[in-house]
Amino acid sequence: MRKFKTESKKLLDLMINSIYTNREIFLRELISNASDAVDKLYFRSLTDPEVAVACDDLAITVSFDAEARTVTVSDNGIGMTKDEMDKNLGTIAHSDSYEFKAAQAAAAADGELGDEKGLNDLTDVDIIGQFGVGFYSAFMVGKKVRVISRAVGTDEAWAWESDGVEGYDMVIAERAEHGTDVIVYLKDDTDEESFGTFASEHGLMQLIKRYSNYVRYPIKMEVTRTRKVEAPEAAEGEEAPVPQWESYTEVETINSMIPIWKRKKSEVSQEEYDEFYKTDFHDFEDPARTISVHAEGSLNYDALMFVPSRAPWDMYSKDYKRGLALYSANVLIMDKCEELLPDYFGFVRGVVDSSDLTLNISRETLQHNGQLRAIARRLEKKIKADLANMRDDDRTAYEKFFEQFGRTLKFGIYQSYGMAKDTLADLLLFYSAKQQKMITLDEYLADAPAGADSIFYAAGDSLEHLAAMPLVTTVLAKGYDVLLCDQDVDEFCMMAMGTYGEHAVDGDEANKQPYFIKNVGAEDLGLTTDEEKKEAEEATESNAELFAVMREALGEKVERVVVSARLTDAPAVVTSEGGVSLAMVQVLKSQPGAEDLPDLHLVLEMNAKHPVFEALRAAHEGGDDEKVRAYAGILFDQALLVEGIMPDNPLAFAQAVSELMK
Repeated sequence: MRKFKTESKKLLDLMINSIYTNREIFLRELISNASDAVDKLYFRSLTDPEVAVACDDLAITVSFDAEARTVTVSDNGIGMTKDEMDKNLGTIAHSDSYEFKAAQAAAAADGELGDEKGLNDLTDVDIIGQFGVGFYSAFMVGKKVRVISRAVGTDEAWAWESDGVEGYDMVIAERAEHGTDVIVYLKDDTDEESFGTFASEHGLMQLIKRYSNYVRYPIKMEVTRTRKVEAPEAAEGEEAPVPQWESYTEVETINSMIPIWKRKKSEVSQEEYDEFYKTDFHDFEDPARTISVHAEGSLNYDALMFVPSRAPWDMYSKDYKRGLALYSANVLIMDKCEELLPDYFGFVRGVVDSSDLTLNISRETLQHNGQLRAIARRLEKKIKADLANMRDDDRTAYEKFFEQFGRTLKFGIYQSYGMAKDTLADLLLFYSAKQQKMITLDEYLADAPAGADSIFYAAGDSLEHLAAMPLVTTVLAKGYDVLLCDQDVDEFCMMAMGTYGEHAVDGDEANKQPYFIKNVGAEDLGLTTDEEKKEAEEATESNAELFAVMREALGEKVERVVVSARLTDAPAVVTSEGGVSLAMVQVLKSQPGAEDLPDLHLVLEMNAKHPVFEALRAAHEGGDDEKVRAYAGILFDQALLVEGIMPDNPLAFAQAVSELMK
């Protein structure tokens, strides 16, 4: 027995038990090695006139023997001589494929390949191997591995065999043509692992389609099929024979070979894209958008992304995993690479394929993610641009998209503390109380009165309720629009944005300021004139004793009672100080940790021109402060109800109204 040419026992144990996390990738590694061997033969045929290759005959074959518990991967590639087998298989972490790539790159740099026969193009050939350890992944599932290989141009074949412990044996063997067979003798099954499942038709086909579906050469396998047996027609008066079926086997190509994402968009129909999406991503609806990217330059990659028509049922659960499938040289590396998508575009499905990525030794994760970040930034811009085109060119489709995924975009702004607003803000839609349709922030500003410096919104639980709120109708009466926000994330999103766009101050284009985003119920909107403010302040001062009684009756529920400078029809309204609206407080109260929320500073604003206010004044001036206190409680609870908030004591409110009706 020959010893491995390293500190074999430690290193081989590391290869088998530590580098890879998933046993089933052994087939991916063996098929990738076979693909490299065929690539090398094809390259040799272009540089060596003595080597003739029929491209249509190049293939990889996968077979199994359930009784013998073996899995075999065969190719008709370049093969190996005895010395090459000893070097490539006997020296752990030696990569002949890596040496091949380096040699071709050096030759191309020196101009040795020339332009004839398209040899320069071959320097970009997707040789998959890099580290020389993929072969040893076979020992994760195999108790013994036997390799039979015959190099092209020779008549001699050799067999290499090892149990993956300390060494290997090499003996002369027989093989009809050049190429290599890797035979894995599966380990015995245990209570924890069923290795025998790999020696099955279904198991192997599933692994090929998952990991190696887009290897450039056909992966062939003998599969079992059934067909109907033609029976003779029944004679007159006889019963028709029962249909008979028989099983048969035939060799089929299991993989698709050419990835759809590497084909030019002009060469692929939308029906093909739709079918690929529904098949690979298990959706029953066509995608809403298809985004194809072919990037060449400092970083080469292909990407095919889809915007689903509807959100998956678990999208807002903690178990939902975002990310794009990551391929390198057509071989699957990760099912979902989270680094390729920001959270707010986590609904996008698709694949990215790049041979430029620096993978770690197991090819299951990345060595470093600088390249990945560069790809992610470009994909983010591409997704944003496509959604913007959808918004502008097909508004009906965009509104359907936004109904499904708008919450995700809004949450992206809130979650990033407003950092993502430059990317996402112009994609948002809100319902316009004035235009009575969904509009963008830019469309809001385009319809705003001259000199407007703010964007107004109201947050609550329903559009119908918001549209009827006193503060909303007041703003509308002054000619301004109000965005009605009925999702729990809306106000958090608006507060995270804070501002949007720019406007010239007093028509001076050199002096621009952003539009401030204001909640109609949480702050001074700046819509009242100085005269209206002065009038309200004077009315508040002249009714200080009345308001003191009302404030005493309401206790800690309010900070102040004042005359409003903005109410028109309603008798009273409850507002908050500090930029936190009543609607937001209700959302926060429903969250874990609500008991730690800071106290809310509420203000009861009275409409001094409303008949109810006159009734209050009359009661106070007549010395009936008991009635004033009762009215104060009713007005406060009534104002809360108008905001969509249940009073602390609904029974007491109902009793007070009953007493009033008497």
